[in-house]
Amino acid sequence: MSSAELVDLAVVNGRVVLPGEGAVDADLWIRDGRFAGIVSPGTPVQATDILDAAGKTVLPGAIDAHIHMGTDITMAKTADEVVGETASAVAGGVTTVLAYLMSAKPYEELFPDAVRVMEEHSACDFGFHFCIGTQHQLEQLDAYVRNLGVSSFKFFMNFKGEEGKYLNLPSNDDGFLWKLLERSTGIGAMVDPHTENIELVWHLREAARAAGGPDLVAWNNARPPIVEAEAAARVAMFAEVIDASIYVVHCSSKLALDALTARRATHDGVFIETCPHYLLLDQDMAIGTYGKVNPPLRTAADREALWQALAAGDIDVVGSDHVPRHKSAKEKDIWSASAGFPGIETLLPLLLSEGHVKRGIPLERIVDVVSARPAKLFGLAPRKGVISVGSDADMAIVDFGATTTFTGERMHSAAAYTPYEGFKAAVAVTHTVLAGRVVASNGQVTARGGGRYLRRAASGRAALTSGAAVGTGGK
Repeated sequence: MSSAELVDLAVVNGRVVLPGEGAVDADLWIRDGRFAGIVSPGTPVQATDILDAAGKTVLPGAIDAHIHMGTDITMAKTADEVVGETASAVAGGVTTVLAYLMSAKPYEELFPDAVRVMEEHSACDFGFHFCIGTQHQLEQLDAYVRNLGVSSFKFFMNFKGEEGKYLNLPSNDDGFLWKLLERSTGIGAMVDPHTENIELVWHLREAARAAGGPDLVAWNNARPPIVEAEAAARVAMFAEVIDASIYVVHCSSKLALDALTARRATHDGVFIETCPHYLLLDQDMAIGTYGKVNPPLRTAADREALWQALAAGDIDVVGSDHVPRHKSAKEKDIWSASAGFPGIETLLPLLLSEGHVKRGIPLERIVDVVSARPAKLFGLAPRKGVISVGSDADMAIVDFGATTTFTGERMHSAAAYTPYEGFKAAVAVTHTVLAGRVVASNGQVTARGGGRYLRRAASGRAALTSGAAVGTGGK
């Protein structure tokens, strides 16, 4: 590009994390929402706007591949259910979210409204996963990929009997899971199983309740690691026999991790996600019911095993499993409090602070689990997840010379609390840029709306091998 050419935005004087190179000194030129040049610092350019990133590090915008939207966490239906949560995303350096739509209704009926409310009010780009639980949904799988651009599908292995009733989701079984895996294989899709053996929970939870003890210890005892690990091992075996791709969400324990990594020795379609709370929080921390989640918070030893797996490359993605329910749903006893908590705004700062600054995990590895790898696995690459000419100009600009203290009061989410209350991260997200537009600056969100729906033609191994570019639209 000639310096005489005009660009929309130049990000100058920063340390830029580039694929295959790591952090280098570079200026970034942006035109029409995409990276148009990655050049030596000080290269002359005419720019409508200039963002000085001196002393800061420029990362590709984070992709949170695991969030829930809406007061009832099934989907966002109103502006209020979108604005705060996507503001929370961009305030924390997240520029793309993949939200789980969870319903027994036909998704072809829900989809237009789900896209509309997000396009009108989302501060970040977005896509969806569908939770599959009915025969009609199963039969529509190919149409969901081809017509709606959704190529990843959740299955709750724990929703047997009345367990899914609170989300109005039906009871299911391994036979249905088997059919879902079979159907996904031929259409370039991936299944995202929630791995818990609920029959073991039914057997164990009354004894755990009777034994008492600290809230989070009791909750872990009611749903111990074997509950997760057995289901993880079972679905991974199914995936190998069927030759399907699976993305096991929120891996929380060493036992489950070992089961999954063992299966990967013979099947390359097993992908593993963990969450920041399993890396930073455990059952012995004094956060009470604010820390209730499924699977439960585990032990310090489990946390350490997950950190080691992340550093070694055995964890594919870190997603927040963001739940926006208000804190009043948590302020009950451990057995009746709701499970899950907000996490989208803290995802990137926590990983940078605890993973990179504290533990010395290379910056490129952190970028891989929150940007590059989710983009590749969920069919968003090469448009998302990297700073590269032609890719969307999505960036998180961070200052490792500053700190961020998390409090419920400063969070943008309607949940109005954080399980990391008082935690001080050794980094601050100073700017978030979406498609060349600054959408958040020093914690203040400067944009409302403007997020685009991202169609995804493939997920899992099919996405890794096809390299198909992501598209927009699809209503």
